[in-house]
Amino acid sequence: MLEPTFHSGLDTGGARMRRAVPGSNGALTLPDLLLIERARAGDEQAIDALIRRYSARLFRVAHSVLLDPQRAEAVVLEALLAAFGDLSRYEPTGKFAAWLTRLAYQQARAQRPVSRLAQSPESTGEQPAPQDAAREPQELEQAIAALPEVFRTVYVLRMVEGISGIDTAACLGLHETTVRTRLFRAHRRLPPDMAQRLRAAVGLMELSPERAERIASRALAQLAHGSMLTISASPP
Repeated sequence: MLEPTFHSGLDTGGARMRRAVPGSNGALTLPDLLLIERARAGDEQAIDALIRRYSARLFRVAHSVLLDPQRAEAVVLEALLAAFGDLSRYEPTGKFAAWLTRLAYQQARAQRPVSRLAQSPESTGEQPAPQDAAREPQELEQAIAALPEVFRTVYVLRMVEGISGIDTAACLGLHETTVRTRLFRAHRRLPPDMAQRLRAAVGLMELSPERAERIASRALAQLAHGSMLTISASPP
């Protein structure tokens, strides 16, 4: 299990962590490397921007392993605390998104049961909606959940999240050839029209706005408390 650390990644030597205002963070348009530099200096708006940029991907990869939205949310929070509690572990030679996703993936795999059958929507505490429009994403999620985990996570990153084979390999610590093989085998196990249905589906394994806000606010609060940084209500 990843253990968040709060002392060496964020500068506590007089740095002031600046409070981000939800929905008004101008840092959201800045590139990763600039945001990471600011985050290392204790800029809360930079941390908030990075969290909001990648939480949906982290949630999908955790969900693909655990098949449980509540547990996936907890994994995303733990991965964010581990990452931003010690950003010195990130090497700029690799993509930040891949590094962050791999933390969530490893955390999810560490928490999965040794033996588990694919869960239905009822077993996660979320009841299926009766409307036809809501039934399609649920049927697609059930089909994906029936895949073996080694195929399922690759499939989710490639087909649902829509990232490249190279980026998927970096996220999961695999060779790109392995990603292609697992994706091919996943396709073989799914209905022939699955790819077409995915393109038309809305909200598949989606991180809801409420869940995203909860993850961001909890991560920022715990980082501020754990790092002993002073939070300023004034803008940067």
